Amino acid sequence: MAGFDLTLFDCDGVLVDSEIIAAKVESKLLTEAGYPISVEEMGERFAGMTWKNILLSIEKEVDIPLSASLLDKSETLLDQKLTREVKLVEGVIYALSRLAGPRCICSNSSLPRLEMMLTKVGLKDHFAPHIYSAKDLGADRVKPKPDIYLHGAAQFNVQPRNCVVVEDSVHGVHAAREAGMRVIGFTGASHTYPSHADKLTEAGAETVISRMVDLPAVIAAMAEWEGAL
Repeated sequence: MAGFDLTLFDCDGVLVDSEIIAAKVESKLLTEAGYPISVEEMGERFAGMTWKNILLSIEKEVDIPLSASLLDKSETLLDQKLTREVKLVEGVIYALSRLAGPRCICSNSSLPRLEMMLTKVGLKDHFAPHIYSAKDLGADRVKPKPDIYLHGAAQFNVQPRNCVVVEDSVHGVHAAREAGMRVIGFTGASHTYPSHADKLTEAGAETVISRMVDLPAVIAAMAEWEGAL
């Protein structure tokens, strides 16, 4: 294999260090609503999921109605904190400067939030206009469904088997694998936890890195080995 036709990036927890901010906001709201949960557990269980799907998942687990009262509250608080606090994941600029070929972002976050975060950390021009939100495809098409990754590949008219995805969450890895793409797991953001790499591998990541500066070499090595889907 000469190389990948397209590199697809998740955003939260891969390009921007935002998952830890979301975990702090969401764990506080859930605890106040009667569902005690730590910031660490939020990252381990729910990273990569939309807030709506997190609430629906918890409601199935316990008899506490959550979604109606917390849905809008979290989004407002999170946008405020992200605007003030979100930072670039270390090594991203270096990695992007050494990656050849087209690339895009495929995220569960809304497009306005993506554009705000990417503009704040100076990454928007590295990807625009190829910044895609699963929410724009429909509420029922977010990760772990593969739709957003298939959508990204379609924009470049490339086959999924010739794509490589960079993901930090189990749900995102499942989405990419279901799309028929190869996956590199990433554990270098602040929300990582002790079993993070193992869980990404179990979900289907071919390899896992903790430093973004290692990404170009790892992609080059994977391109030489066709692997198995």
